[in-house]
Amino acid sequence: MTAGFATKLIAWQTLHGRHDLPWQNTRDPYAIWVSEIMLQQTQVATVIPYYPRFLKRFPDIATLAASPLDEVLRLWSGLGYYSRARNLHRAAQVVVSDHGGRFPQDYEHALQLPGIGRSTAAAICVFAFGARRAILDGNVKRVLARCFGIDGYPGDKRVEEALWRQADELLPLKSVGTYIQALMDLGAGVCTRRQPQCAACPLNRGCVAYRDGLTHRLPVAKPKKVLPRKETVMLVLHRAGEVLLEKRPESGIWGGLWCFPELARGGDIEEICVRRFGARVTRLAPLPVLEHGFTHFRLSITPQRLRVTVLAPGAAEPGHIWLTIEQAKAAAIPVPVKRILAHL
Repeated sequence: MTAGFATKLIAWQTLHGRHDLPWQNTRDPYAIWVSEIMLQQTQVATVIPYYPRFLKRFPDIATLAASPLDEVLRLWSGLGYYSRARNLHRAAQVVVSDHGGRFPQDYEHALQLPGIGRSTAAAICVFAFGARRAILDGNVKRVLARCFGIDGYPGDKRVEEALWRQADELLPLKSVGTYIQALMDLGAGVCTRRQPQCAACPLNRGCVAYRDGLTHRLPVAKPKKVLPRKETVMLVLHRAGEVLLEKRPESGIWGGLWCFPELARGGDIEEICVRRFGARVTRLAPLPVLEHGFTHFRLSITPQRLRVTVLAPGAAEPGHIWLTIEQAKAAAIPVPVKRILAHL
């Protein structure tokens, strides 16, 4: 199977691969870097509208490094996995301070930047600098696991290392960028997780999974476990056409984003509002409960609407802000807050 593997993929890419994605047809390492970070754990269709907006606001590394994190998170709002945005911002500052504002061409130096792992560093160096490096994103793992019958869950270290060895062995001596793009495109459009289009695959003749009828079980799925469920109440305080948002800590879920204040179910809402926000409130009908999924748990959110009847000037703790609903929608907020604002 290894003989001719790269040749077949390169020929297929020329005819059938993707050639007009917003981050293609450039050697700008910054533009490629931003796209690779956005594409981590996120589908191309989701990233496409975010990418040009982000580059328009932050056209180069120096602009990104000098911008407030709040503004970076605002442009990232809705993409999820916000640690990516924080790491991107921090890495831009490192590039400015340690590399003269130029993204490092050396793979090992790129690998040391916040938020950049082995596969991401390789992809940037391949597409920006013409390096000869293998990558191993989710699409590539699926193609290699099926073609070479690599059993086991790719997240297990032993299986992942076997996939890396295979990926390194298959690298062609030239046209590496085209080959890498072909692997990703084949996984995204032909060798898909469900209902792969094996008849249209240029590798089907030597594919172990196709030959043995194993496409449905390779790669092996992540072992299922029941995610714990957590509950929270979001306090939606209204006052003169404005709502109250608070900034979350930098670490943890939605780090650095603006959210409605939270309270454990059963807490004393009225007392909390007086103590933390200097606000006396009356309860309004709660909004529908929202369910939001994270990697390690599910969160059940009860949005409790509250009308502020008395507000003590300057009594709110630091990190709180009153905004109109339209201003709040434009702030750096997570998806559940957007959904709540849409109800108001």
